[in-house]
Amino acid sequence: MTIRVISLAVAMLLALTSCAQDSAGYYGTDCGGHAVVVAPKIPDSATFAGETLRLDRYDLRERMDRELISFCYMHSSTLLIIKRANRYFPVVEPILKECGVPDDFKYLMAIESSLLVQTVSPAGAAGLWQFMETTGREYGLEVNSNVDERFNVEKSTRAACAYLKEAYARYGDWWSVAAAYNAGQGRITRELERQGESSALDLWLNTETSRYMFRIMALKTIMESPQEYGFRLTPAQLYPPLAYDTVSVTTGIVSLSEWAAQHGVSYYQLKDANRWLRGSSLINKSGKKYDILIIRQESAHYDPEAIVPHNPAWCR
Repeated sequence: MTIRVISLAVAMLLALTSCAQDSAGYYGTDCGGHAVVVAPKIPDSATFAGETLRLDRYDLRERMDRELISFCYMHSSTLLIIKRANRYFPVVEPILKECGVPDDFKYLMAIESSLLVQTVSPAGAAGLWQFMETTGREYGLEVNSNVDERFNVEKSTRAACAYLKEAYARYGDWWSVAAAYNAGQGRITRELERQGESSALDLWLNTETSRYMFRIMALKTIMESPQEYGFRLTPAQLYPPLAYDTVSVTTGIVSLSEWAAQHGVSYYQLKDANRWLRGSSLINKSGKKYDILIIRQESAHYDPEAIVPHNPAWCR
């Protein structure tokens, strides 16, 4: 009888411990089968582009809280951003560094497009950096029905860097640069002058732009310590970087599907790697050089054991 009582007590203790562990997470159920909802931790401060923002002022703290809650409970979208970051951050980070733009702007890119190269907004903004047609052309991108370099990861990143550096030369404040990326430099400049502020963080703006800066900081906070916010991944669950060979062409291509077959890939693989090719052919009357990516076959197939997290914190 004594042994049975002890065994029962141990089992109950283990069950209670399990319930407590479940309750500490962001998702799950308690011992009664009820859904557990936990408010995410709000940090004392947040940093962006080397600038620190203390979150002890009520409005700043609550704006940050809103975005942390949003990312934690729209968890499918956040989880996919972390997975995709393992593929795209290694491509974008060296370009940001080369161009003298703070590394944290990769989180702005993630906010803009959820790291989906093919993203097109209802307003017509396209690509990872969500350039509008006119803005893309202004910063050196070719944009037409045949070629749309807003979907070219490297070229659009360089164009974004040019925009960001130009904005920084105007404001001298990276918070304002981020706000201008969302609302436009004209609007932010007018509001800074009208409201007598030196940083966009203290401006009274429309809801979208007001939230935008805190969405960037919240996503950065989560992606730097995803386990603290309920996101648990293994290396095998991340999307690996893809390796390509580059084929340069200076003439048109009548049939991209035939050209793809000649280079050992499917039409789908060709278009997926080169989303800037907008049609079924490439028109090139000017003799311009285009670099077309061809995925290497060893990179086209998953090897879960070979996937290395770009940021070790993603898979602790």
